[in-house]
Amino acid sequence: MNACLDEPRALQLRRLLETGLPLAARPYRQLAEQIGCSEQQVLEQVEQWQQVGLFRRVGLVLKHRALGFRANAMLVMDIPDEQVDEVGRRLGQAAGVNLCYQRPRRLPQWPYNLFCMVHGREREQVCQLIEQLLAEHGLSGVPHQLLFSTRAFKQCGGRFAPPAREVAHG
Repeated sequence: MNACLDEPRALQLRRLLETGLPLAARPYRQLAEQIGCSEQQVLEQVEQWQQVGLFRRVGLVLKHRALGFRANAMLVMDIPDEQVDEVGRRLGQAAGVNLCYQRPRRLPQWPYNLFCMVHGREREQVCQLIEQLLAEHGLSGVPHQLLFSTRAFKQCGGRFAPPAREVAHG
């Protein structure tokens, strides 16, 4: 399948998609109007991007705090390097874990290399879930910390398209 949109329009569409679909009966038509093309061209471009693996799916990002999920914690663990892939895969599939990823340690101050985000309505509920996860996966003895969020400054999906260039007026 050939490119459906020229490069400037495709980049505009990527920027728009990164901010989320418009809340409209025909969101792709609305996007097409914004970039000056047809709804069919937008749909074809989105399909092409999916086929080449630019994205796997179109999802929904819920603002969990607005839904009452205010006890949000990052579980950080020091997992032996030879086990981190397997443990990460298992925890990444566990109910209640919303994000799970590996990061490099920053020794000597920061020995943790596996991170799991858990959201809950009550702090005690999150603590119990973490204890249960650690026990079920044989990780209770692994060095770890539970870091609760105290304040949200920003929440949005990923932004990967380069920013639009300012047009000089003169």
